[in-house]
Amino acid sequence: MPKTRVSSHTPIPIPLSEDSGQPVSEVPPGPLKSKKTKVREWTEAILFAFLAVLIFRLFFFEAFTIPSSSMEKSLLKGDYILVSKLHYGARIPQTPLSLPFFHQRITDRLKSYLDWISLPYFRFPGFSSVKVNDVVVFNSPEYQEYPVDQRTYYIKRCMGTPGDTFEIRGSAVFSNGKMIELPEQAESDYIVKTDSSALDSAKLEALHVTDMNTAPVSGHYLLELTKDAADSIRKWKHVVSVTLNIPKKGQKDEGLFPFGKSFNWNLDNYGPLLIPQKGASVKLSIDTLPLYQRIITEYEHNALETRHDSIFINGKYASQYTFKMNYYFVMGDNRHFSLDSRFWGFVPEDHLVGKAVVILTSINPSDKHWRWDRIFKKIK
Repeated sequence: MPKTRVSSHTPIPIPLSEDSGQPVSEVPPGPLKSKKTKVREWTEAILFAFLAVLIFRLFFFEAFTIPSSSMEKSLLKGDYILVSKLHYGARIPQTPLSLPFFHQRITDRLKSYLDWISLPYFRFPGFSSVKVNDVVVFNSPEYQEYPVDQRTYYIKRCMGTPGDTFEIRGSAVFSNGKMIELPEQAESDYIVKTDSSALDSAKLEALHVTDMNTAPVSGHYLLELTKDAADSIRKWKHVVSVTLNIPKKGQKDEGLFPFGKSFNWNLDNYGPLLIPQKGASVKLSIDTLPLYQRIITEYEHNALETRHDSIFINGKYASQYTFKMNYYFVMGDNRHFSLDSRFWGFVPEDHLVGKAVVILTSINPSDKHWRWDRIFKKIK
């Protein structure tokens, strides 16, 4: 709508003095201010709200949904969680030319960002460092075609911080030789043996047991259970035993990190492993190189070459390497059904997004019912 205004150059009548006949000096009025239209007011309000939400997401808090079972039963599919970026400090986006509220792509063919400008890693100071047992959200450390801040989001529990020595012995997790207590709602794989009687499905449902497989041997079942659920099932009639289903020490799992012949590790017997720390140095050899190769090349962007038993970094012979960033070791609470650091290695600090602090809402994806008991539940 055109705005009506009075121009400062519009001729204005100037009265004459009765005594002298000369014009009386008078300052012409300035331009009149028009009132804002409703459309403009709403547009400005929406724009302000959009910017406020955008800044809030980038630097303070952001909401995420839980898409998989890797953190059960601590976090469930359909949980809608709030992640704090204040704890570890907010990251400056690597791809500032990106469309807000879209991640990776707008359509299958159209990316949601432009890589014309790429900013170096920078994080504002936070009020907390990452601690063992923190539930953290981070960008996938596995290779993807996207820049770091556009990679897929993962959520896991931190089990090792920079400089720690991490180890799993018979499914028990140790940090610097001290055992870390299993999270209260963490799940593991159990073998349940009965006297050939079938397990009571109603009782299993009451314990929230959602995954059950029948083993080839009659009366044997494979169940994903919390420790409390396993203790309850041991007391049932017809149940002979409930034991952890864990591989033996030295039984190598070929799909685990690091991918070298010297590491006969599996999901429940893993390490010991030193977590890389910024400024710390490690000795390099052909045998230990699988531990650090991805760090040297992909995360810290060096050229690496091996010639027989010698290692060259950026064209120079290297017998040791000094880390430029801090790294972390993470695991899912559903220990036998989680793709985590045991499969792809360390999480670099520039991949960290924030700390998961509270469940906002929760809807069971199978029946679309609200889980009222999980709303505003603190994540621990």
